[in-house]
Amino acid sequence: MLGRAVVDAAARREHDVMGATRAELDITDADAVRRAVCELCPDAVVNCAAYTDVDGAESDRATAQAVNGDGAGRVAAAAAAAGAAIVHVSTDYVFDGSKDEPWLESDPTGPLGAYGATKLAGEIAVAQANPSHAIVRTAWLFGAGARNFVDTMLALGAQREEVSVVTDQIGCPTWTGHLAGALVALAERPSQTGVHHLAGAGSCSWNELAVEVFRQARIDCRVRPATTADFPRPARRPAYSVLGSERVGALVLAPWRQGVAEYLATRVAA
Repeated sequence: MLGRAVVDAAARREHDVMGATRAELDITDADAVRRAVCELCPDAVVNCAAYTDVDGAESDRATAQAVNGDGAGRVAAAAAAAGAAIVHVSTDYVFDGSKDEPWLESDPTGPLGAYGATKLAGEIAVAQANPSHAIVRTAWLFGAGARNFVDTMLALGAQREEVSVVTDQIGCPTWTGHLAGALVALAERPSQTGVHHLAGAGSCSWNELAVEVFRQARIDCRVRPATTADFPRPARRPAYSVLGSERVGALVLAPWRQGVAEYLATRVAA
């Protein structure tokens, strides 16, 4: 989902860009990663690969660690060996959700589950493996190419008169089309190292996001309030994972509602 958007964004900016699917390059294969990066000899590598099954990670932490932790470090090390910068994508789930104001880059991490813990391990591995690194924490991604909340709501709204969606998880919905351009911009600026928070501007609950999706798509489906406790899941979710930035001159993404509008427009065009 994100990788395709990054390839498109890089091509629009007239970069020579090579994308690889998991079938073409498995980042848990150290030799394959080294060969691929060495052969391409790129100026920058953007790592969009991740194990993103939040609940699945609770019962399969080894696989999540192999991709999100060890694999991330492996890609960063291969980039460093080739003299390339690394832009690595991380998550708001490295935080425990206990704040009631936006999380900043310097805030202490405290993941609640295996997914967030393995993504945090990846951040550490990337920083250690490549001094020219930009670690980008983002949140609540939606876009073309993979299952996501917006598509799920559109499908449910076409089938049902009402849905129940939680009101007690707050975050920043982020369209891959907006995030991708920012990732490419960071790849062009290898001096901007460290952690960056990049997510759709503003914040909302999953419930509010569903309401907005139906409003914009003109779908007549009621959205009833629910709580996290109403939908027990193997992994705990942070209650408040809104991302903010303390970086001077930080990149800022468009508001999340605009992201929804632009994504829906791309679906109509397609």
